[in-house]
Amino acid sequence: MPGENLVLRTVSKCRRLCRSRQTGVSTEDTRFKVRCVNIRRMGLFGGTFDPPHFGHVAALEAAAATRRYDVIEVTVAGDPYVKSEESTVRSADVRLAMARAAFDALDLVHVSDREILRTGPSYTVDTVREFLKEAEQVDLIVGADLAEQLNAWHEAEELRTLVRVGIVPRPGAPTVVPDGWDGYEIEMAPVDLSSSFIRNTNLSRDVLTKFLPAAVIPLYLDARG
Repeated sequence: MPGENLVLRTVSKCRRLCRSRQTGVSTEDTRFKVRCVNIRRMGLFGGTFDPPHFGHVAALEAAAATRRYDVIEVTVAGDPYVKSEESTVRSADVRLAMARAAFDALDLVHVSDREILRTGPSYTVDTVREFLKEAEQVDLIVGADLAEQLNAWHEAEELRTLVRVGIVPRPGAPTVVPDGWDGYEIEMAPVDLSSSFIRNTNLSRDVLTKFLPAAVIPLYLDARG
């Protein structure tokens, strides 16, 4: 529920899932795959997700495979300050629904509306501060193209003291941790795909199947009109 502590919700789900395994009675959604441990290591994968595509899915699967995180929270930006003047960015509720359709079944992943519920622009540093009330370690998961821009992010000087950065390879961008940041590469084959390409190209349903998870397509087409 909005405002509930994410860790308490997640640990509660883990305990119920463990009990259901012991008793043979299913009391929890089996799509929730967080291991039954205390959550200390949080991965943060934020974005506009307009729309979420197979490149995002591949990045989350690669991040989960590193076993660096107890949970990875996908945060859907409410007011993405970098893109807030782009009229093509769809409403937060539509993007949240698409993100849940794309990512809910992925290992360790929790899709969150925490940035949507906050008023004003969505700043990563504010989300990290919230996380650090819940977890010991927060790692940002970003594409290599965004890693190059980290020093220009809001309150970057403080942000780089609060997090480590997991960098996902992107075509045409060096996978390099920026000076002054602590980070590492998340190994995967780069995926040459972007949400802006999908938004700016009038693709048919059949073609969209190459780029978007099946559950996202009807939501995206309805929103596109």
